[in-house]
Amino acid sequence: MNTFSEFIKHEFEMDYFKELSLFLKDAYTKQIIYPAKEEIFNAFSYTTYQDLKVVIVGQDPYHQPNQAHGLAFSVKPNTPLPKSLVNIFTELVNDTGCVFPYHGSLIPWAKQGVLLLNTILTVEANHPLSHQNKGWEVFTDKVLGLCDQHPSALVFILWGKQAQMKRALINNPKHLILIAPHPSPLSAYHGFFGSKPFSKANTFLNENHRSMIDWSL
Repeated sequence: MNTFSEFIKHEFEMDYFKELSLFLKDAYTKQIIYPAKEEIFNAFSYTTYQDLKVVIVGQDPYHQPNQAHGLAFSVKPNTPLPKSLVNIFTELVNDTGCVFPYHGSLIPWAKQGVLLLNTILTVEANHPLSHQNKGWEVFTDKVLGLCDQHPSALVFILWGKQAQMKRALINNPKHLILIAPHPSPLSAYHGFFGSKPFSKANTFLNENHRSMIDWSL
């Protein structure tokens, strides 16, 4: 399988995903779930497997209204920036010298080959990690395994303990793995700030004869 769409179509037929689908059908009927159903797989809509360069791993979607839209750490335009995203942008400015973004949509990154992947793709409103252990982790672990098999050198950016647990899935020595604390206010000052993930990613891509990411938004 050399495309995300082929991969997802294959996973839809697996028993674990059929159980997950039943759970989600019920949840979307009875509760407020983020993101909207049509946005769950947005991360794969803007980034193709062929052009993949960077994988940024998050935990689960934002659980407040009008925030989550299927891309890890990203929010819809005209939405106030979550504190974690403010910290990401602060590091971005300090690392690259770009202007602080005026919006929180990371779609421009995704269109350049940055897969913004949460380990869990849905969440109940106001209840973080409410969809943990429902099957999403099986799916996203397989996504990371597929990314590890990519023919080109990739950068994996793992922020926080949940993301760092996925390090074991990345075994190809040609890839670069960047690890730092989560950008949340609770941990950003313990090593996230100053970790320079954006410039390090571009240096690695350039050294491997791949076009760099324009991180400015």
